[in-house]
Amino acid sequence: MNESSLAHTKWDCTYHIVWIPKYRRKVLYGEYRKEVGEIIRELIDKKKGCSIVEGVLCVDHVHVCLRVPPKYAISDILGYVKGKSALMIHDRHPEWRRKVGKDKTFWARGYYVSTVGLNESIIRQYIKNQEESSRFE
Repeated sequence: MNESSLAHTKWDCTYHIVWIPKYRRKVLYGEYRKEVGEIIRELIDKKKGCSIVEGVLCVDHVHVCLRVPPKYAISDILGYVKGKSALMIHDRHPEWRRKVGKDKTFWARGYYVSTVGLNESIIRQYIKNQEESSRFE
């Protein structure tokens, strides 16, 4: 088991999360893809106890397998990551305003999340295969 612990708690809260850029624009490729990945990783590392188990940026969506302590709501973590990353992306690339909007939105409003549980290895393999399957599109 991949259990971690807090003061009086043993936990293994792993989530499979998928979200997309606004209008599902295909902006996550090339040199920007690496930069967006670094931004997401940096923001998740700032949250104490959170870590990326597996993650991939496809051309038009993001897959992440994320471990989050039970003291955080997953909606709060995702709101933080999507909001701060959008601001950081707009600050670094003002030329994208024509592509993704002037209101500093980058990500679509919603997301998909499911608990991983005991199927972690299957989900990690699925996330790894997403990059390969998106190359043929």
